[in-house]
Amino acid sequence: MTVLRSFRSFDLAARLLMVNQFGINLGFYMLMPYLAGYLAGPLGLAAWAVGLVLGVRNFSQQGMFLIGGTLADRLGYKPLIVAGCLLRTGGFVLLVFATSLPGLLIASAATGFAGALFNPAVRAYLAADTGERRVEAFAVFNIFYQAGILAGPLVGLALMFLDFRVTAAAAAVVFAVLTVAQLVALPARREQRAAAQTSVLHDWRTVAANRRFLWFSLTMIGSYVLSFQVYLALPLQAEYLAGEHSQVLVSALFVVSGLVAVAGQLRITGWFRARWGTGRSLAVGMGILAAAFLPLLAVPGPGRFGVATAVAALLITTALLAVGTAAVFPFEMDTVVSLADGKLVATHYGFYNTIVGVGILVGNLATGAVVGAARAADADWAVWAGLCLIGALSAFALHRLDRSHLETTTTRRTPEGSDHPHREPAKATRG
Repeated sequence: MTVLRSFRSFDLAARLLMVNQFGINLGFYMLMPYLAGYLAGPLGLAAWAVGLVLGVRNFSQQGMFLIGGTLADRLGYKPLIVAGCLLRTGGFVLLVFATSLPGLLIASAATGFAGALFNPAVRAYLAADTGERRVEAFAVFNIFYQAGILAGPLVGLALMFLDFRVTAAAAAVVFAVLTVAQLVALPARREQRAAAQTSVLHDWRTVAANRRFLWFSLTMIGSYVLSFQVYLALPLQAEYLAGEHSQVLVSALFVVSGLVAVAGQLRITGWFRARWGTGRSLAVGMGILAAAFLPLLAVPGPGRFGVATAVAALLITTALLAVGTAAVFPFEMDTVVSLADGKLVATHYGFYNTIVGVGILVGNLATGAVVGAARAADADWAVWAGLCLIGALSAFALHRLDRSHLETTTTRRTPEGSDHPHREPAKATRG
């Protein structure tokens, strides 16, 4: 079945959600890949401030997924989708005008929290709407997701030749259109909840008492810190190498990352599953994320081998990060579900993202500070050595976890042989 035929076979709500996700990623990736360069260049922020702004955006999304998922379960999916698109519209409008660090932090937090509102709701709505076909639905959904990632940086690059603020305004228009479309055309849908319910605090305490899950979440912080460098350290490196032409190189980074994900995801997942299974695949995937920074460790700048070699090292690192993320993500999602034992899965997912969100905030603040200090000390290699070390420690920690437990529990199926209800196709980025 072709993608178009499969897309047409779903009802209006599912098709609208798929197109909506393309628009979400189009608007997001028109702007976000160039934000670090804009903050460090025209606005002249220090590297630690750039890391703080980007970290706040990511934390306000990843860290607030628990709130967004809880609200979606209680208020309905459509209101959260509309509210999230509207809030991100406002956040991008604020980026058009904000020049001070407080204003940029507010805009960054608004755009991040918007994602925390609509992301869980979109996925829950699509799963509920497509029922038995939810695996196929998420596969088509992921095609739209990746298409947005590929198209966004290219559209943003064209607009960046005018001005960053023009790009921010265009992204705001995209989300304004999405807001109206969801408000007018998306049918209302509310999750059918059990009559007997525990309190939200009781559910959260249950998750917090799951020690194996908490250890796994803490270990996976390293994966998110490393993969997030496609938004922070790699664009800063592109600006260092290409100067005023850095937007072209940043776009190339996201095109490479997206192409690897679109072309290789299914093959990577199948090969890892057949060769290593879940537990070892997580550790090996984390090892690939750690090794991804070795090219930049060997060629940290243009001084020894020239600009062309330094750019090649940057692109190789980007490709390896995409491979590592593709290797880790599906097994990571299965493991979260298995450690939840099929209970309070959405709450575990939200709690998981809260933990890694805090880790990303701290990790990016530290990375930004190290980038600034390393440049000042003419020791650019230290940044990439530190990231390699984070990945190596995380891979070792995953190796030490009870792999036999992870492998046996993540192969469990729900009744009727269907996949875990929260399992999604892997995606290139986590933004």
